[in-house]
Amino acid sequence: MKKIFVLTVLIFTCFSGFSVYAQGILTAAAFFQNVSAEYGKIEDYEADVSIKAAKKVMEGHVNFKRPNLLRIDFTKPDNQVICFNGDLLTIYLPESAAILNQTVESSGTGSAASLATAQGLSLMSRYYSVAYESGQEAVPLEDGSTENVVKLVLSRRNTSEAFRYINLAILPESKLIRRIEAITPQNEKFQFDFSNYSINQGISDQRFIYDPPTSANNYNNFLFTEQ
Repeated sequence: MKKIFVLTVLIFTCFSGFSVYAQGILTAAAFFQNVSAEYGKIEDYEADVSIKAAKKVMEGHVNFKRPNLLRIDFTKPDNQVICFNGDLLTIYLPESAAILNQTVESSGTGSAASLATAQGLSLMSRYYSVAYESGQEAVPLEDGSTENVVKLVLSRRNTSEAFRYINLAILPESKLIRRIEAITPQNEKFQFDFSNYSINQGISDQRFIYDPPTSANNYNNFLFTEQ
């Protein structure tokens, strides 16, 4: 009986120790779910954004309001605007004096306004597998950076997805996305950096009504125009 009691204590101690250790481990999938949950609480946000594609860099200020309102006012290129009001996608290109308009059906608006949103994260979770890049601990955003983030690597589940990998850098305290890197099968990289967030400020729908200059040329339904 004494031996059985001692053995029971040893087993209990081992499992208790393992349980405490396991509680400190957060899987990448669970961490990603926590990030999604935080974005699920966001009704609107605005932030500074930098977009890099190939050797081109664009900078501006982004506004988003649930469920699918999006506007980016660029400072580089200066005065360029991308605005989606839930029905119409408008892109103003001041260098070309051109206004690109595209009507978007409500069922297809997710791709137009899902950048760094709860809806976008939901789609990522569905079509990509999630893993830590180097572990659950926060690491520098990049070499020489004093800003620490948790890095995730999302790998596509099938070849029909536009991006082969999506790398996410998450701010550990707020669970907000600091950086998105999307890599195509041709190894082209698109990088989005977000900073200076303001969350749930009660952004008005009026902010997503954009009146482009009347002097610019209009091109309607440009996505489906035959070349």
